[in-house]
Amino acid sequence: MTDDRPTDFRRARSAEQREVRKQTILEAAAELLAELPVRDISLRELSRRVGLSKTNVVRYFETREAVFFELLNRELARWIEELPAELARSGQGAAASPRTVTDMLARSLAGRTLLCELFAALGSELERNISAESARDFKRAHTRLLAELAELLRGPLPALSPAAARELVSLTVVYTAGLWPFAHPSPAVVEAQRDPELADTRVDFAERLGRALHLSATGLLTPE
Repeated sequence: MTDDRPTDFRRARSAEQREVRKQTILEAAAELLAELPVRDISLRELSRRVGLSKTNVVRYFETREAVFFELLNRELARWIEELPAELARSGQGAAASPRTVTDMLARSLAGRTLLCELFAALGSELERNISAESARDFKRAHTRLLAELAELLRGPLPALSPAAARELVSLTVVYTAGLWPFAHPSPAVVEAQRDPELADTRVDFAERLGRALHLSATGLLTPE
């Protein structure tokens, strides 16, 4: 990290320069998430990684939660942008069976560690110490992205109503948040699960998520 980085930050004036600085902070947050859980990453720790004072980082993000909210929405937007190509490569660009679509969705999510980590931290960590205004700003943007994802899934699953597609997307987030920590336990739990008697307690994230989504999609496609 070069010595002139903090100076560059202080000189940022235009919207374009500010966006570059914000991206640098977000990249540092992503790097830290590869090393530490969200709960162990403070704004001070993030500031050290970027090479700035905490005061300078706050010029771009009011809180550490704001950093992770922005990172989550950007990762979600990137996934939505890339998902059509993944669907096409798997042969699910047109109408397909719910099982093939939900399995593909689960595999795609399993390969996006950062997005899954942030989903897992959302309800239990990130939404606990924020203002109503911050929550509103985040959720407005987040809801729009989830609506895009719901509409995207209606391509290969045209029998899903708009409301059912939105519910399937909501369940995808909830299942991911719940399953991810169990599929990535602490070293002590990993060691314990080597016991043959505990083999059934191991969680294969993609397999379990795919099954949960399949059951949900099947239920949502069944007329009441």
